[in-house]
Amino acid sequence: MHDISLLTLALLCLAAAMAGWIDAVVGGGGLLQLPALLVGLPHVPAAHVLGTNKAVAVVGTSAAAITYTRKAPVDVPTAIRIGVAAVAGSFGGAFFAAGINSAVLRPLIMVVLLAVLAFVLLRPTFGASPGTGPVTRNRVLAAILVAGLGIGFYDGLIGPGTGTFLVIAFAAILHMDLVTASATTKVVNTCTNLGALAMFTAQGAVLWSIAAPMALFNLAGGMLGARMALKRGSGFVRVVLVVVVVTLVCKLGYDQWVA
Repeated sequence: MHDISLLTLALLCLAAAMAGWIDAVVGGGGLLQLPALLVGLPHVPAAHVLGTNKAVAVVGTSAAAITYTRKAPVDVPTAIRIGVAAVAGSFGGAFFAAGINSAVLRPLIMVVLLAVLAFVLLRPTFGASPGTGPVTRNRVLAAILVAGLGIGFYDGLIGPGTGTFLVIAFAAILHMDLVTASATTKVVNTCTNLGALAMFTAQGAVLWSIAAPMALFNLAGGMLGARMALKRGSGFVRVVLVVVVVTLVCKLGYDQWVA
């Protein structure tokens, strides 16, 4: 076990459980789990914190994906194709990340998030039920390009809110209700997390002794979140979506102008 106290480990496990719940419902669990790891492991290299975070997250997203696909009408083959494109996009984003000034990116992302928030609030029926009209091959291709390559690129470049962006993209492009969009997002997230985890593992940048207990709590949170979303429906997911977007805007604003 890495040299941390039992209290610190317990708090990290609690954060992992809460992050798993948030991530399963609408995405954005990393907003809680990654900062918790950074605070709990202040002397650990950033690469090891990121690798440990991925090792924990992949367990929760996989469990949520399995829970969803058993009860929600998820097109798994399409989701996997989007996931593979997202892995490629995230590699590209990570390649360019070193040369990008995050102080420039954050305001742009905040504007996009505020636009998303306004769209969701002004369209109360958005995602309440599946959209009308056929899901054509062109729409599937658009989802692969936008949700896979585009949002995957963003995930590798900066990251926060990726799951939330995926939920909205699937609802808008593929006419999904918010529950099905969340389910599809979990399949895509599983692909991207596995790709990132493979890279971190090859680099020896995963603290498995800390990741293992956290993963169990993340697993429990992810399964509970998926079941609650399935039980309570799109209205519940919509409320959580709004809360997560507002939180993300505040977090980016704090990073930009306060921290």
